[in-house]
Amino acid sequence: MKTIVLTPSPWGPPVLRPRLQLTLLLAAAATLAGCASFSPDGGFSTVEQAARERLGKEVRWARAPGDQDGIDQRVSELLAKPLSADDAVQIALLNNRGLQASFQELGITEAEVVQAGRVPNPGFSFSRLRRGDEIELERGIHFNLARLIAMPMISAMEARRFEATRGMVTMTMLSVAADTRKAWVTALAAEETVRYMRQVKQAAEASAELARRMEQVGNFNRLQRAREQSFYADAALNLARAEQAQRATRERLTRLLGLWGAQTRFLLPDRLPDLPQDLVDRPDIERVALAQRLDVLGAKLEAEQTARNLGLTKTTRFINVLELGAVRNSSNEAPTQRGWEIGVELPLFDWGGARVARAEGVYMQAVHRAAEAAINARSEVREAYGAWRSAYDIARHHQDEIVPLRKQIAEENVLRYNGMLIGVFELLADARQQIASVNAAIEAKRDFWLAQADLDMALIGKPSLTPSAGPASAAGPGADAGH
Repeated sequence: MKTIVLTPSPWGPPVLRPRLQLTLLLAAAATLAGCASFSPDGGFSTVEQAARERLGKEVRWARAPGDQDGIDQRVSELLAKPLSADDAVQIALLNNRGLQASFQELGITEAEVVQAGRVPNPGFSFSRLRRGDEIELERGIHFNLARLIAMPMISAMEARRFEATRGMVTMTMLSVAADTRKAWVTALAAEETVRYMRQVKQAAEASAELARRMEQVGNFNRLQRAREQSFYADAALNLARAEQAQRATRERLTRLLGLWGAQTRFLLPDRLPDLPQDLVDRPDIERVALAQRLDVLGAKLEAEQTARNLGLTKTTRFINVLELGAVRNSSNEAPTQRGWEIGVELPLFDWGGARVARAEGVYMQAVHRAAEAAINARSEVREAYGAWRSAYDIARHHQDEIVPLRKQIAEENVLRYNGMLIGVFELLADARQQIASVNAAIEAKRDFWLAQADLDMALIGKPSLTPSAGPASAAGPGADAGH
């Protein structure tokens, strides 16, 4: 620890030179301390700007108890109508308590930045020594001069760390927004799936009941009735699974929105948004991602900060302990002692090479991590872009080809049923297939909007590209293949 000891005595005749040096030192310290103060917004303006420019949303920091009242009022206004995706994102940005907790990291880090810019408090020492009838009094005021010398560099390091914290909090905010949008899409798709699974169950129940009656009158054998009953049992099971997925996805959305009590009875729209008419090609998507991804920018900032820290380590490698003191001792039996003392650690065994080697290793580690972040960003945005395009093509195929064909087949079969060319069971089986195709179209549309959210996140930060389990994967078209 680098410690400076200045011991000018407040008693006795003044010593001009030590007092002058002490005055200059204190003046410089006061100047440095005047620069260390809290910002008006605590660094929150960066987060607000990112939410406004990248999401078109507002974000608030509940720093005081009264701030939460305004947030609660705004949340109540948004919950008064069926919750759209944009409204869900807005509620999460205002009301997610985990996000609010991350905002506090700004205040914590800024307090550490301000603390690093404050002059350390002086210390006072007093000793009373006795040797026979001789009594010696020693008084001293201590200042950490090494800390004062390093304050500009330390303050700059802490300021860069504060910038990194702002980037991290901004990334957290954007991640919450992306997760909320995906949770909204999944929850809404699950509700649509439940509605269609109920229709499948109703059709299966009617078919099973009709088969039971026809068996009773001798028009159906036991095998035919068992097949219809088996389909009904499968339909009931698939509906139960879909309802469980609906509850789970809704609860996940509720957690992200930070809702509880009566707020959890929020309403969702009846259906997912329509697909875009067309997609715009983005050949420069990698360049855009590298220019604005926060994790890439944060890795570069970390490497730069580490490089500056390495410079500080090389500068102070030989200075480990530096003590400087002005001594003034008084005794009742001897003249007053005056003088100077200085103490420096001799670099006989430790020349600071280990500290420098460690700093260089940390710097190269930061450089490689920055390069890895750039490489991963390129790959992730390509993957997200490819998934987005494929999901759109699949959803379009369901919407423009499969569903219309199933509808046309159903209409033709109704005509044939009315003409007594096919029986009721063929008509019911065709209706089940049509419902299953509509349900598959819902899942395809859901996957597209999830891919859209992943692509948006891939352009601004690290996305979550793990495949999401469908809310009713067990109730998909494959369940009806054998009927």
